[in-house]
Amino acid sequence: MKTGFTYSDSLISIRDDTIIFNDYYFPTMKEKTVRLADIEKIVVRPLTIWNGKWRLHGTGNFKIWYPRDNDRPKRDRVFFAKLKNQWINIGFTVERADQVEKIFAGKNLLKAA
Repeated sequence: MKTGFTYSDSLISIRDDTIIFNDYYFPTMKEKTVRLADIEKIVVRPLTIWNGKWRLHGTGNFKIWYPRDNDRPKRDRVFFAKLKNQWINIGFTVERADQVEKIFAGKNLLKAA
């Protein structure tokens, strides 16, 4: 894990006050940093064909953007970050979903759909 992070894998890194999404922008694959204060809520759902299982990068509906994850179809759940005052939200997967879910619950960010 990177120094100074609560959680870090090849897809995201979480600090006390920010999340960094790796390989966010297309085609540059630059990262995107989001302040936790700018997140209204995070919803966790089982990963299915209807909510991004095969969306490796980008968007299919112009409402949710998925950072690149070539292994997304192998994962069991997806996180959706609803951002305050923004039209587009972020759908993302992580390598250790149980650990990340506990972190977000501890920060009172997890909400029901």
